[in-house]
Amino acid sequence: MKRVVITGAGTINPLGHSVPETLVAMQEGRCGIGPLDFRDVDRLAIKIGGQVHNFEAEGRFNRQQMALYDRFTQFTLVAAREAITQSGLTFSGELSAKAGVVLGTSGGGMQTLDDNYRSVYEDGKNRVHPFVVPKLMNNAAASHVSMEHNLKGPSFTVSTACASSNHAMAQAFQLVRSGIAPVMVTGGSESMLCFGGVKAWEGLRVMSKDACRPFSANRNGMVQGEGAGVFVFEDYDHAKARGAEILCEISGFAMSSDASDIVMPSKQGAARAIAGALQDAKINPDEVGYINAHGTGTAANDKTECAAVADVFGPHADNLMISSTKSMHGHLIGGTGAVELLACIMALRDGIIAPTIGYEEPDPECALDVVPNEARQAEVNVALSNAFAFGGLNAVLALRRI
Repeated sequence: MKRVVITGAGTINPLGHSVPETLVAMQEGRCGIGPLDFRDVDRLAIKIGGQVHNFEAEGRFNRQQMALYDRFTQFTLVAAREAITQSGLTFSGELSAKAGVVLGTSGGGMQTLDDNYRSVYEDGKNRVHPFVVPKLMNNAAASHVSMEHNLKGPSFTVSTACASSNHAMAQAFQLVRSGIAPVMVTGGSESMLCFGGVKAWEGLRVMSKDACRPFSANRNGMVQGEGAGVFVFEDYDHAKARGAEILCEISGFAMSSDASDIVMPSKQGAARAIAGALQDAKINPDEVGYINAHGTGTAANDKTECAAVADVFGPHADNLMISSTKSMHGHLIGGTGAVELLACIMALRDGIIAPTIGYEEPDPECALDVVPNEARQAEVNVALSNAFAFGGLNAVLALRRI
């Protein structure tokens, strides 16, 4: 099997409009969560979120493109451009024919859906724009990335709620590792911060009205965010032959299903995914230094995840650093694992561990080193990225310093 490395990274999210901006914000423990700003926000009970501000789409896309690109697609294209530019790759010839794109999203074109439902039901219009369907479909972002960058190989979208990005990146990893594609563009994006998107989530009663405080005893729910993270996964030998800068290695992954409840997580399901990723990567538990937690700030998720980590790692769990960057950028739902992967890369390359901000009170059921409130300097050789979704769908990636 081929070794798989990351040679490019791109993002736009509440912490920054690029990877360097985002990493600085993570190092500083900066919070990108604040008051929401969109139509009818006054009708919502939840008025905070991790919104991407000062994003001028008109300066990045022409009028024809704007008619086709939902906000989640715009975010994806911005992040993909940054990642591919960093990789130094140009897709033509045989590479173009084999390279592809796998992206994750949960809501897809939610902004387009919300706008057009409003147009039909509230404004009483009898027609919608002919591009509504291609604009809102979940595979829109993957399709437009493939067209913009001439990616003619395996291209598709994965939609598994909050695990969408990790599942998508796992599929891209497998395609490169198996030799089917030498290069894959992968990650995920989401933009559900609109009236309909937030109103639907309010019904679950899992949202905080003031802050995201993962692992803190006084936490009171999750906070939604938006944005995208995109990466270039490449065959190690292909990358070395062209002298590419390598950010880190993807060593393994595992997926599991709780098969138990549509919203309540299972410790056993999460533990199987974590243990499976270690086994796939041929990594001993005591080699892991950092875990980017799913860490939503809900009691059910935080306690279940900590219990799963304790089960898999045993005594070594006390030596692990485990943090949730959702405390800073919010929960990007289908795009969250992609943005969170940046924290793992930062830990491996720079030895900087992103903190869990907003931590105020220890919780005896989350008695792990959650890197509270301030970033930390530490040498890390192996990191894990956890994603556990509604529906009991779990996906864990293992990364190694190179």
